Formats: sequence, C-alpha cells, structure tokens
Amino acid sequence: MGNASPHRPVLLCMAVFSRHRAALDWAQEEAEKLWGNVWRSSDVFEFDQTAFYQASMGPGLKKTLLAFEALIDPAELVEIKQATNALESRLAASQKYPEARPVNLDPGYLTEAKLILASTKDRDHRIYLAEGIFAEGTLFFHKGEWKSRPWTYPDYKQPGYHQFFNCCRAYLREKYQNQGGSVV
Repeated sequence: MGNASPHRPVLLCMAVFSRHRAALDWAQEEAEKLWGNVWRSSDVFEFDQTAFYQASMGPGLKKTLLAFEALIDPAELVEIKQATNALESRLAASQKYPEARPVNLDPGYLTEAKLILASTKDRDHRIYLAEGIFAEGTLFFHKGEWKSRPWTYPDYKQPGYHQFFNCCRAYLREKYQNQGGSVV
C-alpha cells in the first residue's frame, strides 16, 4: 500500500482571451489582486482556431497566457476557477463592452510533467473535482518537449504556447531547487 503525501506546490497559469485589449489588461490586474504578481505573460496570440466563442465574445479574439510568481496548492484549482468565473461575470455585468462575454479566463496549473486546466464542462477525459469543476490534463512533458492529447485544444498545440510553458517549467524547477526540494 502506498502512503499518501502532500503534493508539491505548482505554478498557477491562466489563459485570458478577449477581442478588447483593455479587457485583457483588466483581467490581469484583477487576477493579480487575487493571486499575486504575474511572473510572466506570453505574447498576445491570435485566437482563431475555432469560431465557437464568436457568438458570445465577437470576432478577432486575442489570447495571452499568464504565469503567477507564487506557487499554489493544486487543490485550490476549484476555488480559483470559481473566482475566475466571478470575474468574468463581473465584467459582463459592468456592460462596458457590447459582448455578452467580453473576457474568458481559463485557469490551470503546471507541474514539471503536465499542464492541467480547469473547466465547468464535463467530458469523457475530464476528472470531476468538486462544486461543478472538472480538471483536464491538456499537455504533458515527455523527452524534453510538450506533447498534446487527442482532446488538447488546437491553440495549445502551437509552438508559441510550448515556448511559454518551457519558460514556466524552468521557473518552477528553479523555485523547487531554491526551496531545497529535489527536481525530477
């Protein structure tokens, strides 16, 4: 029988997309109020791999990825997803933008071996966590590079995303080393 042990802290990451640069900036500012400083943000990517969000968010969507400075307990993912949903609702209720959903925030976390994203949508490959929140293993790190799964969203397969997550993984490993923990 194996012995349960606490999980090491992980790197909180978040994808933010909108067609409004001001909404992207607002989301980052609000996220920093809740989870501390953003350690790194990615370039702003065109989010044109799907038309799924156009009805509620409009055309010409842009996406940026954020990684936070402080590490978190992965068990916090449910609470974080609920908080990002509340931020989305708050911006929508402000009616500053014409879209029903002016911003989308997708939190997750990164370990040395994987990228996990939170979702409110159940699918065959998602694991139920609690309070209507599911987790999905979106990417995994193998033989020195990020690999996708059959269900990985097309944008997460892009080299620019993988470069960002490589930087995040190196940052996480450095944090582990500085805390005296072993690095796998």
